[in-house]
Amino acid sequence: MRHTEALCRKDGCASWRKLTISTSDLHRAVMPPAPRVPGPGMTVHADSFTRHHYGTAFELRVVVMCAMAGVLMQALNTTIANVALPYMQGGLSASREQVTWVLTSYIAAAAIMTAPVGWMAARFGKKNILIVSMVGFTLTSMMCGAAENLVQMVVYRLLQGIFGAALAPLSQAIMFDLYRPEERGRAMAIFGMGVMLGPILGPTLGGWLTDNYTWRWIFYVNVPFGIAATMGIWYFFKDNARDDSLKFDWSGFGFMALGVGAMQLMLDRGTTQDWFSSSEIVIECTLTGLGFYLFLVHMLTAAKPFLQKAIFRDRNFVLAQVLQFLVGAVLLASTALIPPFLQNLSGYTVTETGLLLGPRGLGTIVAMMLVGKVSNHIDPRLLMTVGATFMLWSLWQMSLWTPSVENGTLLFVTIVQGFGMGLIFTPLQLVAFATMPGTLRTDGTSLMNLIRNIGSAIGISITTTILSDRMQAIHSELTRFASPFNHALELNAPSLFFNIQIPSTRMAFDVALRIRAAVEGYASDFRFMFWVALISIPVIWLLDRPAYSTSGSNGGRKS
Repeated sequence: MRHTEALCRKDGCASWRKLTISTSDLHRAVMPPAPRVPGPGMTVHADSFTRHHYGTAFELRVVVMCAMAGVLMQALNTTIANVALPYMQGGLSASREQVTWVLTSYIAAAAIMTAPVGWMAARFGKKNILIVSMVGFTLTSMMCGAAENLVQMVVYRLLQGIFGAALAPLSQAIMFDLYRPEERGRAMAIFGMGVMLGPILGPTLGGWLTDNYTWRWIFYVNVPFGIAATMGIWYFFKDNARDDSLKFDWSGFGFMALGVGAMQLMLDRGTTQDWFSSSEIVIECTLTGLGFYLFLVHMLTAAKPFLQKAIFRDRNFVLAQVLQFLVGAVLLASTALIPPFLQNLSGYTVTETGLLLGPRGLGTIVAMMLVGKVSNHIDPRLLMTVGATFMLWSLWQMSLWTPSVENGTLLFVTIVQGFGMGLIFTPLQLVAFATMPGTLRTDGTSLMNLIRNIGSAIGISITTTILSDRMQAIHSELTRFASPFNHALELNAPSLFFNIQIPSTRMAFDVALRIRAAVEGYASDFRFMFWVALISIPVIWLLDRPAYSTSGSNGGRKS
C-alpha cells in the first residue's frame, strides 16, 4: 500500500488517494478490455495518457512548444505567400495565372496527405512521422526560398505541402495524449492559438518580410524554428507503441486522393476559368464526384478500410465536423477578403493592413486563454454559442463597411470577430474528442484537419466568385446612369468632375463606379458569411455535453 502511494506521489498526481487492489481490478489491469467507440452512457476517459512518461515539467513543456512550432509553421505557410505573389511573379518570370500554382500545389498536397496521417502514426509511430515531417518541411522551405524558376517553386511547394500535412493532426493528437480530460481545455487553447493565429498573422508577417527584405524570406523564416522543433522532438518526445502488422489500404487512399485533389484544383481554379464554362473544371468536378463516391462505397464494404467506420459512430465527432467545416469557411474566407478590401479600396499598404489586422489575433488569444480556464465549469455549447454570436455581429458590421471606415471601428470589429472565433474553436475540439478512444484519436484529428482545410477552400472559392459576379453585375447596372440624359450629371459640381463628354473625366467616373461596385460586392460576401455562420448555432445545440471524468467507469453524458 505504501509503495503504491509513493508511486502516485512520484508521478506528480494532482490529487492522490490510497488504492485498494482487488481481484477484479487486477484482472482488468492484466487483461484490459478492447477499445470501444463511446456511445450514450459513457463518460470522458483518458486513453493513451502519456504525461507520466516525462520525468520533469521541463521535458513536457519542450515537447508542447516543439509540437506547436510545427503547427504554427504549417498554418502560417497556408497564407503567408499570398501577399508575396506579385513579387514572385517577377522573380520567377511567371504570368499572373501561372504564379497561383505556388498556392494551389501546397494546398492540394497538404489536403491529400492529411488523411493517411492516422495510419502512418499507428504503423510507424508519432515520433518518427513527426520528425520526418519537420525535417522535410524545413528542407523544402529552404528549397522554396532558393527556387530559380516557376517549375522548381511548384515542385518544392508540393513537397512542402506533403511534409507539412502531418504537423497539425499529430500535434493535436499529442496534446490530447499528454493531458487529462479536465486539463485539455488549456491544451486545446494552446493548440488553437497555432491553428487560428497562423492564417491571421500569415499575411502580416509575409507583407513585412517582403517589404523589408525579399519574398524569399517568407520561406527562410521557417528554417530556424524547424531545426529547433526537430531537435526538441528528437530528444524529449516519448512515443506510444506502434502496430507493425497494419496494412495500408491503397484503394481507399487512392479514391480519397482523387476526390480531394480534383476538388482542390476545381475550387482553386474555378474563378479564373469561369467555372463550368471551362472543360477543365467540368473534368475536375467529375473526378471529384467519382473519387468521393468510390471512397464511400469502399469504406462501407471493405473489411479494413482506409478510415475506420467506428470513428463515425461518435455523434459528437460527426456533428463537430459540420461545425469545423463552417469555422474553416468563415475564418479563411474573411481572412482572404479583408486585406484586399483595405489595400484596394481604403488605400492602406501591405504593412499597414497587417498592423490593423494583428489585433484580431489578440482577440483570439484572449478568448482561448479564457476558455482554457473555464472550460471545465461552463457548458462548452454555451461558450460556442456566445462565440458564434460575436462572430455574427462582426460579419454584419463588416457588411456595412465603406472605404472610409475608421481605424477604431475596424480594430474593434476585427477584435470581436477574433474573440468569437477563439470561443468556438477550443470548446469544439474538446467536445469532438471527449468520448473518442485513444486508438481512434489520431485518425480523428487527421479527418478534422482535413475537413477544416476543405471548408476553407470552399469558403474562399465561393466568396471569391460572389465578389466577382456581384462587382460585374452592380457595375453593369450603375453604368446605365452614365448618360448625357442623366439630369444629376448636369448639375454644376458633378458636371465639373464627371463630364462624360470628356474622356479623362469619363474614366474617373468609371473608377468611381467600380469602387462602388466593389464595396457592394464585399458587403454581399460578408452577408453571405453571416448566413453561413448562423447555421452553426442550431448545430451547436445538437451536441451532447460531455461529463468530464478521468475514470473509465460508466457514467453518463450531460445533455
